[in-house]
Amino acid sequence: MSFTDKVVLITGASSGIGAATAILFSQERANVVLVGRNEIRLADVAKQCEDPLVIKADITEEEDAKRIIQETIEHHGKIDVLVNNAGIVRYESILDENVLETFDALINTNLRSLFNVTRLAAPHLIETKGNIINISSIAGKIIPDLRLVAYGISKAGVDNFTKGLALELSKYGVRVNAVSPGPVKTEILQNAGDETPWECFSPSMPLGKVCEPEDIGNLVLFLASDKASSITGVDYVCDNGVMLK
Repeated sequence: MSFTDKVVLITGASSGIGAATAILFSQERANVVLVGRNEIRLADVAKQCEDPLVIKADITEEEDAKRIIQETIEHHGKIDVLVNNAGIVRYESILDENVLETFDALINTNLRSLFNVTRLAAPHLIETKGNIINISSIAGKIIPDLRLVAYGISKAGVDNFTKGLALELSKYGVRVNAVSPGPVKTEILQNAGDETPWECFSPSMPLGKVCEPEDIGNLVLFLASDKASSITGVDYVCDNGVMLK
């Protein structure tokens, strides 16, 4: 798969799935745009890419979201692929005193901001007949942990948005798909205060292992490529078989 001269905008590109995806796209000669909040980590990912455009921004901030699209267009003149990867995990119980604060943070970051960045990028993607890949989660389909209900609600919204947007933009030749990972070896749980080693998840996986970020990145590349030119509105699960149980 070659993405020569294609402009690929990736949110949450400073670590984990976003970083791995950006590096893979760059290896396929794409012009990658790295978006994230952590300037040091963005710089580290940038070193592993070929001449990337780095944008330090918080997608939950309205002006930052506008600036992401503006700087991309000013620098490259177009957008061919949008990878909506930025997201957070927070644990909660309906009995927690601050549960609404947690809920609002999850919806704002994982769903509203994704919707907003997509809204701003959509006219440019229509011009290029590009495509969108949303990073969702199996938590939007099952309840892997009772503390992840609000997180799952945010990802279920991403699933529904993917289908609706795919239908709306299909007349313009724009494809929209989603990837729903199971557990992936990133820092997302640690960022939520969960220090459980990833190895602890492996015995519960039918394939006996946890995904690497590159596993998800490779699936994103396929969906963004011409090899998937007839695929839209689909949610691809990559979970080592967890949802079979």
